[in-house]
Amino acid sequence: MQSLTDDDLRLLRAAIGLSRRARQSGNEPYGAVLGDAHGRVLLEAQNTQVTERDCTGHAETNLMRAASHRFEPTELAECTVYASGEPCPMCAGAIYWGGVRRVVYALSMRSMAQLAGDGADEINLGCAQVLAHGTAAVEVVGPALEHEARPVFYKTAST
Repeated sequence: MQSLTDDDLRLLRAAIGLSRRARQSGNEPYGAVLGDAHGRVLLEAQNTQVTERDCTGHAETNLMRAASHRFEPTELAECTVYASGEPCPMCAGAIYWGGVRRVVYALSMRSMAQLAGDGADEINLGCAQVLAHGTAAVEVVGPALEHEARPVFYKTAST
């Protein structure tokens, strides 16, 4: 895995913090941050599936929906999406179609499935696998900081 910069770690921790807030709001614990090439936070989003009653309300999809309204594709190509958990196929698609060409995530799909236990309803196709099929290259870095993200995902996590 490519080494992460101090900015990468800071923005990934911000995404983990957003996942904690999503859980406190009654949603699944996922958060995402859009950062520019200088380490500045451009946008933040949380999972809103429960509170908005929206099956597409994943943090990364919410983030990319807002980002595509606010930024030009050339700007997004220079950005990174930081996600508390590995983006699912739907979110990977939103990132790809939004033009972001770098993703950094904390918890892997495998770790999230283990934490969710039996009965988790998932499409087990990793972010890097999905994005590898695009015609434009997308760098995927992760998992990283799993030990910091893991407690938020426990069903009994303190909030």
